[in-house]
Formats: sequence, C-alpha cells, structure tokens
Amino acid sequence: MLPIVRRAIFLAGVLAAAAASAEEGKTPKGVVELFTSQGCSSCPPADAVLKKLVHQGDVVALSYHVDYWNYLGWTDTLSSKANTERQYGYAESLGRTGVYTPQAVINGRDHVKGTELSTITATVDRLKAEGQGLTVPVVARMRGKEIEIEIGEGQGEAEVVVAYFTKRQDVEVSKGENAGKTMEYWHSVYDVQSVGMWQGKPLKLSLPGKFMGKWKKDGCAILLQRSGSGGEPASILGATILMAGRKRY
Repeated sequence: MLPIVRRAIFLAGVLAAAAASAEEGKTPKGVVELFTSQGCSSCPPADAVLKKLVHQGDVVALSYHVDYWNYLGWTDTLSSKANTERQYGYAESLGRTGVYTPQAVINGRDHVKGTELSTITATVDRLKAEGQGLTVPVVARMRGKEIEIEIGEGQGEAEVVVAYFTKRQDVEVSKGENAGKTMEYWHSVYDVQSVGMWQGKPLKLSLPGKFMGKWKKDGCAILLQRSGSGGEPASILGATILMAGRKRY
C-alpha cells in the first residue's frame, strides 16, 4: 500500500489527467465558417479574427476561400469553386438573395460580418442558449491509419461531412486590393466530403487517414449537418476537430 502522502500525490495526478482529458474532449460551443478572399480588402481583419477563434479553442473555426473576387487581378491561391458553391448554398438555406465577404456562418443557422469577434461570440452563445447549438456528441480519433468517428444519439437525419484543412499558411499577394501584403491564413479548407448518413441513432464510421499529417494536410472537421430540399448545407447539429499529430496550434 502507498504511504498517505504518496497516495495523495498519485490521486492528484490522476485527477489532473482526468481533467485534462475532459477539457480536450469537451463539446465545442459552435461552428464558425468564414468565407473570405485574398482579393478582398475587407477580409484581412476577419482572417485575424478567425486566427483568434482557432487559438481560443472553444469553437470549430474554418476558413473557406471563394473564387468570385479573382477577376479583380489576383487569383486567390486557396480559392475553389466548391467553397463558393458552399457559400451560395448557405445563402439559399438562410433565405438570402446574395453572398458577401467576409461572412461568418454560425452553426449553419445564422450569419454575421466576419470582422466582428464580439458579434460572432455572442451569436454562438445565443444559438447555444436557444437550443440551436451542438446538441449531438461527435468524437473523432486517429487509430493507426484510419480516422474513427463516433456520433451519438439525437433527433432527425443529417449528413456526416468532413472538411479537410491546412492548419496555417502564409501567402504573399502581389496584385489586387491586398497587393504587397503577406497574409496569414488558418484552417483553410481544401476539400469537403459527405461520408455517411446519420438517422438519429449512434453511428460509427472509419475513414482512410494515411494522408493526415502529409504536406498541408493538417486536420479535419467532422460536421453533422442537415441539408435543405435542394441539398444545400443547413443547420449543424454536432461537430469536432481532429488534428494530425500534435498540430493543434
């Protein structure tokens, strides 16, 4: 049997480890998806806000570079048509007639200007208080060369969506509205895939993960997301982030 002092130290260590595990595994408060562009002069402050959200660590923060500002003279090196289509899909599900940058979509349910950190945070808190936060538990882990996803019980039906992103990139912009600036981007999404359907019952999925940790393939967000009648992205019921190795920050 351990002496009393040693037992106390051991117990304190166990409790500290348990607290750390609980902190790492807790449910995020919400999902913030920023639609941005290297060719948009209003976007750098929003990109800085997203960086703060990433380091804050209590939301799933993702950056989608759109391609509709490329005509201004600089082709956004991280932009894609798919990112633009996702933003227009949100416009449809949110009942809007158009899109803008920088736009932050919260939980797939509301939107605010991406430059306003306090408004983003307040919207995340409001949606959570109204029962429109992340109510379905989602857990993801690397096991060998596979990504294992576990989704808990809830109501309704939703897609399991995986958004792959690069943790951090610096881009030198030589033309357009941000010419001469070196831009810093966090959690830039380069691929979004629907990998399964959830029907309200606990679900387990395994995905190939051998590419995780390779060049600029630093992590992914798993989103449990409903779709509109036309397949457009809508409300997000649960989410988590999985980083390759120890690449959280």
